[in-house]
Amino acid sequence: MNCAERLVALFGSQAEVARRLRLDRAVVSNWVKSGYIPARWAMEVEALSSGQIATRDVLNEANSRKPIRLKSRPHGESLFGSLLLGNDTMNDFSPAKRIRSFHPPQRTLMGPGPTEIHPRVLTTMSQPAIGYLDPVFLEMMEELKALLRYVYQTKSALTFPLSGPGSVGMEYCFVNLVAPGDKVVVCRNGVFGGRMIENVERMGGVPVVVEANWGDPVDPDKLEDALRKNRDARVVAFIHAETSTGVQSDAKALVEIAHRYDALTIVDAVTSLAGTPVLVDEWGIDAIYSASQKCLSCTPGLSPVSFSDRVVDYVKSRKDKIHSWFMDMNLLLGYWGATTRTYHHTAPTNALFALHEALLLIQEEGLDNCWARHRRHHVALKAGLEAMGLKFLVKEPFQLPQMNAVVCPEGVNEEEVRKTLLAEFNIEIGAGLGPLKGKIWRFGIMGYSCRPDNVMLCLAALGSVLSDMGLPVHVGDAEAAAHDAYASMHTRAAQAKAKSKAAAAKAAA
Repeated sequence: MNCAERLVALFGSQAEVARRLRLDRAVVSNWVKSGYIPARWAMEVEALSSGQIATRDVLNEANSRKPIRLKSRPHGESLFGSLLLGNDTMNDFSPAKRIRSFHPPQRTLMGPGPTEIHPRVLTTMSQPAIGYLDPVFLEMMEELKALLRYVYQTKSALTFPLSGPGSVGMEYCFVNLVAPGDKVVVCRNGVFGGRMIENVERMGGVPVVVEANWGDPVDPDKLEDALRKNRDARVVAFIHAETSTGVQSDAKALVEIAHRYDALTIVDAVTSLAGTPVLVDEWGIDAIYSASQKCLSCTPGLSPVSFSDRVVDYVKSRKDKIHSWFMDMNLLLGYWGATTRTYHHTAPTNALFALHEALLLIQEEGLDNCWARHRRHHVALKAGLEAMGLKFLVKEPFQLPQMNAVVCPEGVNEEEVRKTLLAEFNIEIGAGLGPLKGKIWRFGIMGYSCRPDNVMLCLAALGSVLSDMGLPVHVGDAEAAAHDAYASMHTRAAQAKAKSKAAAAKAAA
């Protein structure tokens, strides 16, 4: 049976396949008649069939039935006659290895990012390219900004995605808000706080560092003490969710303290946005940045940012020139602002299509439901990991639901565990960074990767690997603990729903 026939057999009829894929039945009928499923549907078919029909099977079959032909003339025949025949000098630079089309393996991504991408996002990304000043694209940009305001919970006009990863978002904030000689208080409790310090120094600023142990949240009292001693500090910068340790700091409290001393705030929400509450307007955040490949579950390469009017006014009033042409907020205001668009750079249109769809998925789910989903699967994953005897690096009140840092047991080669999970189970988890290298694993459950099947697969695979390495892990205990956690949460939710219904009925009576 070919892939099309297998898909129909799996769901009982062509009509059912068409319904589930939201296609006309004639399309599925054509797949069956032609004997293959077009390659562009490979990811969606794998997702729909829960992996029973693999992406690779669909791609290989489609290519064998209808191979992609790029040559318009027979091999050896040139459009330009004999000019390029024979020993073409360009062949001297041709790769020695024969290179074929690249088809990545299907991985279960449970590391610090990127995450797995929803089939709807992948399909949207493959839409035809259009110009970055096309009226249709400009309309989509306005929708994209509105969706980002929803996810950031802000009404700030200057909320948009930068062309570049989260590191570009970080640098964009510092290059616009830090002038040479400015004093900046930076809170460091992991790798990315260190990168903030590097940015301050490169902008010619003077960093005042508030240190915390790796795995601990930023201490608000230490921040206030630093500001009390440095009342001329212009900016306070901190990581809301430190990706290197899985710890979450109290952003609301830190921003309140900064504003008490009239300092602007720069907040890193790379790992927190859409995975745990980020309330820009309620907390009064001045400048914030994130990344598309974490809990937004989009392709890497975009950094959503948001700036308050206070920041925009400050940047416009700067007398010196911003030390980056590409990142100058004054120039980008003309492209992402609410006025007539002016050319700034070639925007990554298809990546922006994908982000639009990823944000739409979050809106359809509901932001509070999205936060709750990450919390629910974190509780189950944690129950399973602790049933194996593993301990978390971060204390419970400060643990990030979407980024779980777990201490490696004594005598276990953490790198060997990661390699085995990847080679035998196609599961990717993260390693420790900096002083935590070789000491922790980082389990990410972000965005589309945050699903019960991923949690259970990861626990089963990890238990098997650790048991093979001689640890006293009873295979099945972790899965049972996770199932119990899920059951308890479902029971509590059902009881709360019933109680709410009863109260509503009583009020209506």
